[in-house]
Formats: sequence, structure tokens, C-alpha cells
Amino acid sequence: MKIIFLISLVLLFTIPPAYSQLLSDSTGLLNRLDVQTGGRSFEVETISNFDITNYEFNADEKKLVIYINAGLEKSLTDILIPKSLLDGNFTFYLNDQELFPKVRSNEEISFVNMNFTGIGNHTLAIIGTSYLDGLTEVDESEIMETEKLENKEKKGDSVVWLATAIIIALASILLIVILKKRK
Repeated sequence: MKIIFLISLVLLFTIPPAYSQLLSDSTGLLNRLDVQTGGRSFEVETISNFDITNYEFNADEKKLVIYINAGLEKSLTDILIPKSLLDGNFTFYLNDQELFPKVRSNEEISFVNMNFTGIGNHTLAIIGTSYLDGLTEVDESEIMETEKLENKEKKGDSVVWLATAIIIALASILLIVILKKRK
């Protein structure tokens, strides 16, 4: 009986409770678009109440195209674009019609807040005036070296997690044995 109480107590602190409430139509889902260009990887984040089915980046045209499937009449989105990927004066087109969303910027990102109407498939084109601002393109040998270092770090992290799991398991077994001997 004490063991069941002890296990319940341990689980109470290790498994956090989840609380939920109803979502509104303006609640957004986070999408992370991994844009690979110039030998670099950039993360464009979108928070929207529609599904992003695909995206493309054209470095020559300095254009990010996002393919959208909207299930609601009123669509809302926030887009965070790294300034090192695209910067300058932005032009936005939704289904080849120019849009004028709110754009705010700081040193690192441009924050775009946009609303549009219409259920179904849409194409959003974001065109900047500068690309890889302050960066140079990376060649493949530098990418290979970086990937090798990342793989070594991942292996080291997995060993730490495995060792931690083994220690916790052994401590749990030891605790159970001690409690049984006391009976």
C-alpha cells in the first residue's frame, strides 16, 4: 500500500496536469518553415488559423511563396521573417492581388500581421528587396563540417539522457527493495 502511495506521489510531481478550454476561430497554430538557401537554414514562423500546405523560396526573386488552405471565412496570420533571409521594403500578394498588412521590424526579424477573407486554397507571395543581408553564401564543405559537429553533439546528448534514465531506474529499484525490507 505504501508503495502505491509513493508511486502516485512521484507521478504527481513528474507528470504535469493539463487544463484546457475552448478555442476561438482566431486561435492560431504555429508552423515553422525551414527555408534552405545560400547554404544556410532559416526558420520562418507563422501563427495562423489556416493550414500551410507547402512553401517555396526563390533567392533570385527574393520571394517566399506560402500555399494556404483556409477552412474559415476570416483568416488571420502572424509571420516572423528573419531579416537575414529577407529584408527591405516588402510587397505582399494574395492570389496575385497586392495586400497591405501591418509590418513591424526590429534588428533581427520582421513581424507581419495579416487578415484576409475566403475559404479554400490561396497563394501568399512575400517579396523583399534584400536577401542574405549581412551574410555570405556558405559552400558545401562548411556545411559538411557543421553537420559532423552537430552529429557528435547529438550522440553526446543521447548518452547523457540514457545515463540519467538508468540512474533513475536503479534508484527506483533500490527504493522499492528498501521499503520491502522494512515490512
